[in-house]
Amino acid sequence: MTLIAEDLLLLLLDDGTGKPVVDSTKLPRVLTGAVILELAMDGTVSVAGDNETTKKGRLAVSGARTVSDPILERAVEAIETAKRPMTPKSAVEKLHKDIREQVVARVVERGFVGEEKGTVLGLFPTTTWPALDSSHEDRVRETLHSVLIDGLDPDARTSAVVALLSAIDATHKVFPDADKRAVKNRAKDIAQGEWASDAVRKAVQDVYTAVTVAVMVPVMAGTSGS
Repeated sequence: MTLIAEDLLLLLLDDGTGKPVVDSTKLPRVLTGAVILELAMDGTVSVAGDNETTKKGRLAVSGARTVSDPILERAVEAIETAKRPMTPKSAVEKLHKDIREQVVARVVERGFVGEEKGTVLGLFPTTTWPALDSSHEDRVRETLHSVLIDGLDPDARTSAVVALLSAIDATHKVFPDADKRAVKNRAKDIAQGEWASDAVRKAVQDVYTAVTVAVMVPVMAGTSGS
């Protein structure tokens, strides 16, 4: 079973060029959001509410967690050992540093993409990840098409992928030939929908907001400094 972060990465890499279709600010943060959301959906992590030992709005780790995936385990350990309980936003910022490399290594290992190194102008090193075996990505894309364009009801996992794509305004990049406004509006409706339990829906909303804010802050900082 692939992680939600792996499915997202495959969707956000151009199959031909192997380059991400979103910028370097958005990609690691949305992958981190996917990891946090996966942990929330399997009950390992929750967003604390009222009358809990962890401060409201912070991430709390379940005492009965059984995480076996290394990428998820690293995230859980970072949340558990933080000096202060993390909010979803602070977790996205603190955990995103190496996440792209971790997820890329996974999809390369699975044989979904290759890894090609080169240079720009003979000076600047570059790496791209063109598709090798797109069968898994095609299935994910077909499921998304049925939900975003055909209007079928999504399952929880598909809704999570849609919410994360919506958070970085990338749904139209996955389906560039579709009606951009209609796809974006459908994605937002799904992101805010009643498809999950209250606890998971709270996590989705908080991660959605955290990723949206996280990708905007560097852009605003760059604009103000220019």
